Amino acid sequence: MVDKQPNLVSGLQLWQWRNAAIKAAIATDVSSSEVDWLLQEVAGLDRLALRLESFKDSYAIALKLPLEDLEHLWQRRLNDRLPVQYIAGVTPWRQFQIAVSNAVLIPRPETEYLIDLAVAASLANPLLQQGHWADLGTGSGAIALGLADVFRTATIHAVDCSSDALAIARANALNSGLADRIRFYQGSWWEPLELLKGQFSGMVSNPPYIPTSTVSTLQPEVVDHEPHLALDGGADGLDCIRHLIDISPAYLRPGGVWLIEMMAGQADAVREMLLNQGSYCNEVEIHADLAGIERFAVARVLLNRYK
Repeated sequence: MVDKQPNLVSGLQLWQWRNAAIKAAIATDVSSSEVDWLLQEVAGLDRLALRLESFKDSYAIALKLPLEDLEHLWQRRLNDRLPVQYIAGVTPWRQFQIAVSNAVLIPRPETEYLIDLAVAASLANPLLQQGHWADLGTGSGAIALGLADVFRTATIHAVDCSSDALAIARANALNSGLADRIRFYQGSWWEPLELLKGQFSGMVSNPPYIPTSTVSTLQPEVVDHEPHLALDGGADGLDCIRHLIDISPAYLRPGGVWLIEMMAGQADAVREMLLNQGSYCNEVEIHADLAGIERFAVARVLLNRYK
């Protein structure tokens, strides 16, 4: 078996590529900072070396892919608006390096707050930090990793309908050293977890919530490359959230936590649906993201529910 040879380039070659890539980015209204972020990922360069351009004098720099392939992908970034995270194959999320491909939605920084909200919601009842937690629509597995990291004695159950997404999520769990605490299932929402009905301490989900008519108006990076299955939430964007509100009390234990991410402008409708369902406490919490957008809803199942 022939050992795979590293993709070596001289520092001068990479410096020339970087300068041309930055110029092209500026000309096509792409953030030039993406060039250096990409080089950190594919060339292992640090910020200081990039800022000082000290790598220019290196005899050889190992890339994760041939320079010709990097240039081809960068042209796709500029011309086809291919997200830079898909070029690198990874994106940072909390303390993790999450592998991504066009089979999964790219985890957004604002979604990191879901993990902090899950911890905050469980503080009133430490028993909720144990037992079973669900990440429904896991995609890349980012939320499942975050839950496994903060709830060290819980078992995390990650569900997705896409086998391609689950393959990436499993790889991320292995790479993060958390695979022994996360179980993966292919299926729709709660369906694969039927045998654990009524036993879940909490559920976290970043479901599709974009109205169908809005999907085509999103940035080309999103509409042309990210999976529509993870975006399209039906006519009003609330189809999946509506389903999760209705069915989750059967799976959550009394006092269990229900936590989702949603779109700007959906908070009032989500709150009303939760209150009308009849199985949740009246104290529904709506939390804003760092941009001040009402982005997250937290509810708790009644301790004595009749549904």
